[in-house]
Amino acid sequence: MEKLLIKGPTRLEGEVTINGAKNAAVAILPATILINGTCTIENVPNISDIKISCEILSRLGAKIEWINNNTLFIDTRNINTTQAPLDLTSKFRASYYLIGSMLGRKKAIQVGMPGGCNLGPRPIDQHIKGVELLGAKVEVSQGKITATADRLVGTSIYMDIVSVGATINVMLSAILAEGTTTIDNAAKEPHVVDVANFLNTMGADIRGAGTDMIKINGVKELKGNATYSIVPDQIEAGTFMLAAVASKGDILIKNCITKHLESLTAKIIEIGGNVEDYGDSLRVWNNSRPLKANIKTLPYPGFPTDLQPQIGVVLSIADGNSRINESIWESRFQYTSELNKMGAKITAQGKSAFFEGVEKLYGAPVYSSDLRAGAALIIAGIIAEGTTEIYNLDHIDRGYEKIEERFKKLGANIQRISE
Repeated sequence: MEKLLIKGPTRLEGEVTINGAKNAAVAILPATILINGTCTIENVPNISDIKISCEILSRLGAKIEWINNNTLFIDTRNINTTQAPLDLTSKFRASYYLIGSMLGRKKAIQVGMPGGCNLGPRPIDQHIKGVELLGAKVEVSQGKITATADRLVGTSIYMDIVSVGATINVMLSAILAEGTTTIDNAAKEPHVVDVANFLNTMGADIRGAGTDMIKINGVKELKGNATYSIVPDQIEAGTFMLAAVASKGDILIKNCITKHLESLTAKIIEIGGNVEDYGDSLRVWNNSRPLKANIKTLPYPGFPTDLQPQIGVVLSIADGNSRINESIWESRFQYTSELNKMGAKITAQGKSAFFEGVEKLYGAPVYSSDLRAGAALIIAGIIAEGTTEIYNLDHIDRGYEKIEERFKKLGANIQRISE
């Protein structure tokens, strides 16, 4: 078993370069199945979810080569099965993107129900509705999803709720479909745009990504034979921004798209932090105890649910009482019980949590319940007095590459230990 050992408190200072976006990469890799050729993908985050994705593609018949630590060469011309490995696809949420890409390529797929962080139910009804409207037949039973189609035909699809996963899955299904597909009430997240940009680079005809109406004109094939660089990770950037605020630090965050971070930037300024925008980088610093705030998570461009636990750490030490309303995941507040072990005063009820700010946190043994909770606990350990031990690191490694080394370069007293 591995754990992170953190001794605090520490003021973080220095600079960090942001990696490629996890949420874009885990959709772009399955999207390569649609290509009747090869492609090179740069700025790939070297994390466990990506390694699982590569293994799934390999078992389907793709050839994958790591050119360097963050660049992949992928050849999907010889996909030879429609049975995705259930043991791997059930390990993380993004495995459901195989539904759209394999329906487009092979008109059939069997995949395990999506797994990943335990944030509550992961309904895929909008995914199923979308591909069925395109002409697929879908059956869900015994932990498996089986989808088949004689042909896929473009149509108009209205998303009953804004869903990133369903938007991308329908987009993947529609690329090689006959005619034109429109997705109304589509998700507008940066990684939706990045997947569309990737597919267009490979020969697709997608218009309107980043708005609530996406139009896909079906094409005969994607020839690929092109290179694409994944967008910087807004959630990773936001994690380091909030670490700067919590630790009363000063961090220059390089290789980020500052527009993607506007909702977070506004909140950081509201709670007394400072943000300076340099176009492709941000400097975030803070010299005093954070101020209280109320936050509600929303689909992009609202405040991201994936930064909710990290800002929860900031609010736990804020001057005054704060509240977070979580509108995306119903089990996202599991981290609050771990923060309470460290001296926080948080009451979580359903989709709301109430924060009575304390002056400081204290080190304690804590357990990461999911990916973003793990990042939040690292920030908490850095600002806490004494020693913090963080367990369940597999959650953290799913989305952050060498995170302890990067915090160490900012001055954190943090190390990974095998027990």
